[in-house]
Formats: sequence, C-alpha cells, structure tokens
Amino acid sequence: MSEEVVVDYDEGRGHNSHSNNNNNSNNNNNNNNEGRRKKKSKGRGHAHMDNDRYEGRGGIFERIEQENSDGPAQSIEGWIVFVTGVHEEAQEEDILDRFSEYGDVKNIHVNLDRRTGFVKGYALIEYENKDEALEAISKMNGEEFLGKTLIVDWA
Repeated sequence: MSEEVVVDYDEGRGHNSHSNNNNNSNNNNNNNNEGRRKKKSKGRGHAHMDNDRYEGRGGIFERIEQENSDGPAQSIEGWIVFVTGVHEEAQEEDILDRFSEYGDVKNIHVNLDRRTGFVKGYALIEYENKDEALEAISKMNGEEFLGKTLIVDWA
C-alpha cells in the first residue's frame, strides 16, 4: 500500500492532501474548491488597500525655518558640506583632521568601494554652524589633499 501526495496548486496555497489510493475524495475536494481563489495581495497597485493606513499626520512633515530660500539648506542637525576629489587611499581620520581646523565637525561620512575597500572619491562633512561650514568651503575648495585637488561646496 503506497501513500500518494497530491498538491493542489489551484488554491494558490500549495495544500497537500494525503490519501491511501483513494482519489475520489481528492477529486471531490478539488471540485468543491474550484472558483474560490484567494486574491493575490503582493506588490503595488491594489485597489482594496486600506486607505486609513497613514491616518494621523498624513502628509505633514517637519520643516526647518530658513532665513531665505537662496543658497544652502540646513539639515535637521547642521550644515552639510560635500567634498569631491578625495584620494582613494585617504582615511576618514585624515579628512576629519583637515576639516576640523575650521570648526567642530558633527558628523563625517566617507563611502568606501565594496570591492576594493578604497574611498569612492567623495565625503560628506557636517558642521553645526553655518559660519564654520562656510569657512571650510572657502578655505578648502581648490586645495591639494594627498596629491589631489579638492572641490568643496554645499551638499
């Protein structure tokens, strides 16, 4: 006596039925379930999605009051300077030491290439005060750093 496994893919659930060579009961179950398919809900664009998912602050975001709309925009925590032309063998500490001469660096982000482990060639440096960031831009833009010319501007 062998046991047969029947997989019902019409249901979309991969339901397994075990029977002892009694296919009539499986066929009856399959006939009863025809036409009753569970709707797929993965992916985008489903009309039956709940509209109250984002209930509450819907579309209201935090804003930082700006002095004027021209020029750089302040981030949530400070003023971000974008540095390009960074040598691939530069270390984060080297960049931090050089740019901390112009003020207190709140945050520094140096992206590395996953394959080589070297710097991708740019860095993001965040200052708390706009004056410090402005001084770093004016003094470091066009300067040589590890044999390469840096380009420094607002992010």
